[in-house]
Amino acid sequence: MSGHLALAVSTVLYGLGIVAQTVAARRADDRPGTGVGLLARLASDRVYLLGFTGQVGGFAFAFLAREDLPLYLVQAGSSSAVGLATVIGVLLLGWRIRRVEVAVLVVMACGLLLLTGAAAPSTAKELPLVPALVVLGALTLAVLPLARTLKAATPVLAGVAFAVVAVAARNVAGKPLLDLVLHPLTWVMVVAAFAGQACLATALQRGSATSAVASMDATTVVLGSVAGLLLMGDRIAPGREWWVVLGVLLVVSGVLVLGSTARPARELVHAGGER
Repeated sequence: MSGHLALAVSTVLYGLGIVAQTVAARRADDRPGTGVGLLARLASDRVYLLGFTGQVGGFAFAFLAREDLPLYLVQAGSSSAVGLATVIGVLLLGWRIRRVEVAVLVVMACGLLLLTGAAAPSTAKELPLVPALVVLGALTLAVLPLARTLKAATPVLAGVAFAVVAVAARNVAGKPLLDLVLHPLTWVMVVAAFAGQACLATALQRGSATSAVASMDATTVVLGSVAGLLLMGDRIAPGREWWVVLGVLLVVSGVLVLGSTARPARELVHAGGER
């Protein structure tokens, strides 16, 4: 399977997973406890598990795409799943979306398209193992404690965790199966994915699904792009360096606007009363 086809399949699966996980998170019992506690409660919800399966499938195909596509292209493609999820939610589930959210999503989409257009296929340089383990491991271990104290920042923290997943995956993608299983960064990737899922579950329950997922994805795109370009040898098409700069600025601007206009989940569901 080509990298571009794998990325397209990944985007569709991520979009479907976002919708299912959002429905499950909003109807979860409104009891004290977020993050890991909320994730444990959702583990018995079939709709959430369906969404989780979509997320796992999306990750698997994105993992294949990372073997020969730069991180900023893969993360930009995966991030477009929020637009697909929003369309599904509005058309089939009666989700409400404000004009400002539509406008910001368009701006972010333009930024992601610029990043995509600047991409040049490349094979990653592996990061030195010990420094990579220290830095990526420390970021992963810090996410959940910070999420408990900085609840408003859970979408961004989820993005940090999934940026760790992206960087680790870019390092190990394409390795033989045995080497992949035994590689320490593979297990950092697994733990970071769990931390990201816990933060995402909390963010989906507390605020706008569109805002939460867009903020998470934009954070992952920015951090992954910087790591890929500065540390892992990802390349930009000649003459298109300014596309990357403008694209990142548009994405970051979108994150700031979405974060300032987020509302509680109860205000975002249709008249049927589902949370």
